[in-house]
Amino acid sequence: MPEQTITDNLEDLLAVLPPDIVEALREYNSPEDRAKLLEIVLDLGRRPEARFEDREVYLADREITREDIAYVASRIGRFGDDNRAGIERTLHRISAIRSRSGEIVGLTCRIGRAVYGTVAIIRDLIESGESILLLGRPGVGKTTMLRETARVLADDLRKRVIVVDTSNEIAGDGDIPHPAIGRARRMQVPTPSLQHAVMIEAVENHMPEVIVIDEIGTELEAAAARTIAERGVQLIGTAHGNTLENIMMNPTLSDLIGGIQSVTLSDEEARRRGTQKSILERKAPPTFGVLVEIQSRNRVAVHRDVAAAVDAILRGQPLRVEIRERNPDGTVSIWYEELHGQDQRAERSMLPSGPRRTYQRIPGTPAPTRPATPSGTIVAVAPPSEPIRRTMRLFPFGVSRNRLEDVIRQLMLPVELVRSPREADAVVTLKNYFRKRPQVLREAEQRGIPVYVLRSNTAQQMANLFRSLFPERFAGEQEPESAADDGDENAAHDRILAAMEEAEAAAHQVLQGTRSRIELRPQEAWIRRLQHQLAERYNLASRSRGREPFRRVEIYREDESW
Repeated sequence: MPEQTITDNLEDLLAVLPPDIVEALREYNSPEDRAKLLEIVLDLGRRPEARFEDREVYLADREITREDIAYVASRIGRFGDDNRAGIERTLHRISAIRSRSGEIVGLTCRIGRAVYGTVAIIRDLIESGESILLLGRPGVGKTTMLRETARVLADDLRKRVIVVDTSNEIAGDGDIPHPAIGRARRMQVPTPSLQHAVMIEAVENHMPEVIVIDEIGTELEAAAARTIAERGVQLIGTAHGNTLENIMMNPTLSDLIGGIQSVTLSDEEARRRGTQKSILERKAPPTFGVLVEIQSRNRVAVHRDVAAAVDAILRGQPLRVEIRERNPDGTVSIWYEELHGQDQRAERSMLPSGPRRTYQRIPGTPAPTRPATPSGTIVAVAPPSEPIRRTMRLFPFGVSRNRLEDVIRQLMLPVELVRSPREADAVVTLKNYFRKRPQVLREAEQRGIPVYVLRSNTAQQMANLFRSLFPERFAGEQEPESAADDGDENAAHDRILAAMEEAEAAAHQVLQGTRSRIELRPQEAWIRRLQHQLAERYNLASRSRGREPFRRVEIYREDESW
């Protein structure tokens, strides 16, 4: 259904304004004008002004006096260290401009509204349990969406939600939070400089499942956000910036998306990549797994995998972005756009992936009876009604997409990762997500799509999954040894013997010129070290390639050209 907009007691705001300004505002009392009214500006020595979404109008021919400003200031709450005040039990915000002597010389009275239904466009992302960062220009509706997100998580999903409210902008002024946040609890911040401390206090003292925070803007707050995310708490927040690139270029906030560092490559690696020796790379996993750019009140751009998006931008690769737009009938259209180049966001070309798809959210239904979980690593839920396709389309839900792509590439499997469960032949998720039974997994099961559950987000678990899905590709191949075999001295001795025999045979082939370079089977680090030593005894070069647990030794002649 179309979104319902509720203006919270606009009359309460008018009650604190000078009477002649209120009378002038009565001329703009139509529903359309009231919905478009953004703020009322009162500056000393200037005419009072009302700002709408599409125009600005003067409200009187006279200039604002100190008495007018004092009249308003005496009827609202106390101004905090951030020069913001409010009206109790409303969402309106009054911000002050002060002179050098500390006197108030200007007021910005911003209209606060609770808009129900704004999160429908990203509700599946909220239900996924991923930490989400919202970006957008001022006035586009970030705080409104954040407020509605807190209500949905607390009331509809019955989660323990804490709102860290620095300027009382999310839950309104006064000690009692506004009904717009539902059952969510609100922690007020005495001064903006302590916002990071209250964030940590919320986690340590009140055991939340979700923390909602507005305007992350300092290094301390970014560090607190990372601490919260690492403790397994879902974080929904906003930050200053319009796009992902804005956050990447902001040295204070770049840690939210993993941080950016300069790396110097070896000559060999630079030639292999076809780049300069000094490049920029992501420093760490991002704090927020999903980033949403709010382009307008009815349109957003979604980066479902922030790590992959940052890596693509730094490497100059095309960036695939999911675009969502709310239609007048309440449905949501989804399509994909490809961005070419870091500074060419306006030059967007549609991918040849077909027309836009429109979907209507499936109403919540009782969850089916949960099957017993066997003790094995992987659980298959709702077995597929038809054989898996030649190229398997897999949707990762709560699973590291980067790590999954690396495993698929290392094992050279016919698997394609898709961005929506509606495009997938199967869904892979983690045990802790599966236990919560989010809407995405329930819908997949209802449509007969198999759901595979990993115990942990490791490459070894992913490899085990693919070995079970594609047994014909691993026929006769020994699986990577598990940690349980480490205590078996005979098994360890056999592994060393087999690895060294393979390395010695490869060295002979390279020396004889049969092959110029040979890659050995993946081994553990201490076995690879022995293989490097063997290659050195034969006066051959060697190096380790790939990522764990598929890192392996390659043996070649030192004079071999690249």
